[in-house]
Amino acid sequence: MDTVIEWTPKARAVLAAADALFYAHGIHAVGVDLIAERAGVTKKTLYGRFGSKERLVVEYLRARDHRWRAFLDPILAAAGEEPAERLRAVFDASARWAAEHSGKGCSMINAHAEISDPAHPAYEVIVGQKTWMLRLFTDIAAGTTDPSATARGIMLLHEGALVSDGMHTFDEAYAHACAVAVRLLALPISSPV
Repeated sequence: MDTVIEWTPKARAVLAAADALFYAHGIHAVGVDLIAERAGVTKKTLYGRFGSKERLVVEYLRARDHRWRAFLDPILAAAGEEPAERLRAVFDASARWAAEHSGKGCSMINAHAEISDPAHPAYEVIVGQKTWMLRLFTDIAAGTTDPSATARGIMLLHEGALVSDGMHTFDEAYAHACAVAVRLLALPISSPV
């Protein structure tokens, strides 16, 4: 996986096709033949750019993670330093992202449902994105009695909102989760262990 991808127009077309297909139908359900066809390239070109379907999956997830972080960063910057406002900004951004980009839920959660083997190269990307979110929540909870425990509680609420929204369980999942998450910032939470 260490080889550098040359991001030619064809490589970008392959990644765009893979992004749409993997998200809509699942990673295992989509073959390289369909990706190549949708991208308007040959399978030889696809393998020439990415080397394997595994590598293409890694790049698909990296690109999604990069887009999410790029989307969230300016929203957080505008939110200021007050923890409750920063937390609201994350949940509001998640709701906006879901409405604009994610009709089928979180791409990382969906990918993990298919790739749960820690030896798979995409596993590191999936877990890395969730670890980054937990660090973000830990930073936001820095002024609480136990930032780590508070962040884990917030993370559980956020992940629950992602799943509830993706499954269309009920309306306003992010708003409900955010309201509880903001309350957690004021509670004396400690680690259960």
